[in-house]
Amino acid sequence: MFDTLTDRFDGIFGKLRGKGKLSEKDVDEALREIRLALLEADVNFEVVKNLVSRIRDRAVGDELSKALNPSQQIVKIVLEELTASLGGEAMQVTFAAKPPTVVLMAGLQGSGKTTNSAKLANLFKSQGRNVLLVGADLQRPAAVEQLRTLGAQIDVPVFSEATDPVSVARAALDEAKRLGRDVIICDTAGRLAIDEALMEEVRQISDVLTPQYTFLVVDAMTGQDAVTVAESFHSTLGLDGVILTKLDGDARGGAALSVKEVVGRPIAFASTGEKIDEFEIFYPDRLASRILGMGDIETLIEKAEAAYEDDEAEVAAQRLMDGSFTLDDFLQQMQQIKKMGPIGNLLGMMPGIPKEVRDVEIEDSQIARLEAIIRSMTLEERAKPDLIDASRRARIANGSGTQAQDVSGLVKQFNEMQKMMKQFGVTPKKSKKKSGGKKNKRRRSGGRTTTKGPAPMADPSVLMNESIEELSSLRLPGLPDND
Repeated sequence: MFDTLTDRFDGIFGKLRGKGKLSEKDVDEALREIRLALLEADVNFEVVKNLVSRIRDRAVGDELSKALNPSQQIVKIVLEELTASLGGEAMQVTFAAKPPTVVLMAGLQGSGKTTNSAKLANLFKSQGRNVLLVGADLQRPAAVEQLRTLGAQIDVPVFSEATDPVSVARAALDEAKRLGRDVIICDTAGRLAIDEALMEEVRQISDVLTPQYTFLVVDAMTGQDAVTVAESFHSTLGLDGVILTKLDGDARGGAALSVKEVVGRPIAFASTGEKIDEFEIFYPDRLASRILGMGDIETLIEKAEAAYEDDEAEVAAQRLMDGSFTLDDFLQQMQQIKKMGPIGNLLGMMPGIPKEVRDVEIEDSQIARLEAIIRSMTLEERAKPDLIDASRRARIANGSGTQAQDVSGLVKQFNEMQKMMKQFGVTPKKSKKKSGGKKNKRRRSGGRTTTKGPAPMADPSVLMNESIEELSSLRLPGLPDND
């Protein structure tokens, strides 16, 4: 969503890094470009005005003059102020001491209330909560049936009645107590636009449920209109937070950067995809870091921990470092990576990834093609790709529905990756050699001094400095070139 804004910030900060000392004129020029970039991203005008003013107050004061590197300090200031505009810290949801904890979902029709009610239920369930979904949207045809279908996918019961929304809400409290459910998530009806009937109905449901949390579901694609909607609902219900949907879309992202500062309520959760588990707690600092092109390593680590088993990851890493990593291992790793989400999103979370790499479109079909090629190989060919000659190549290509050059490209790039990764580790056999010889002298300079225990990895910063040109040309096997 924020690709365009990220590219703009890359250009702005790139100009600043080229200058050893920044004048007030340089700062003003950078702030002017930041202002334009935010306005083009459909950020609310008042939010932009306040944000740029705060940045300027800090950038032209003592804070910048005392910095060893003024350009880096400006980036730090922008990051901190952007984080503050997004809410500062992640919202902490606490549960009622006397169950059930009631959550009311409100919003316009088409914003994704029903789907995100189920996503929120799935998140709470993963935290050990017993959730009851309540279908109080009796206006939209099949809304309750949609909620039942989603509830069945995550094994969460859904309660609804063919009466009226207020009666459904009242009966849901008794049902939750009967079933021993400690969290109620109530999906309400939406309209195509804000009207008195919608507000009155939601207000009556809120009076019956007295929810601990009232969340407004906002479609990030609506731009600044999302702020107007949030203000209207907040004046009627008293919102506790916002759930931002469709963050994986191609909208400019102005709603995410505007709603907290205008409405005064934080973004609590964000929907990052269509799948039921593509829903997460909203971290302002992480999103600000991604917008500025600094990656989001914490979220990346969390996704990896959720997708990988510790033992499997350790074995795979060791095989990769000692050169015994095969195409069969690579196939298994691709399966794990797919669990973490779209490759493009993962690249956006990696710090230091060049713009050219981030902009590469990697579709699921490309991953599927790699899988098809590897699955068309025999086990022996996966273990020893060098065995693949012209006739084997033709057979693999026919079996996978690809071309012979695709097979050759995969094998070639896989071999390149193996050679590169060997530079980052020491094989177990070599690690048992004594360190007295000339061949081992350089390798031992940053390694262990004992002869027992697992082989350590060398200092990553040293390796990066020594191999930066080689690393910049490294690609995942079979994926598009960076240029």
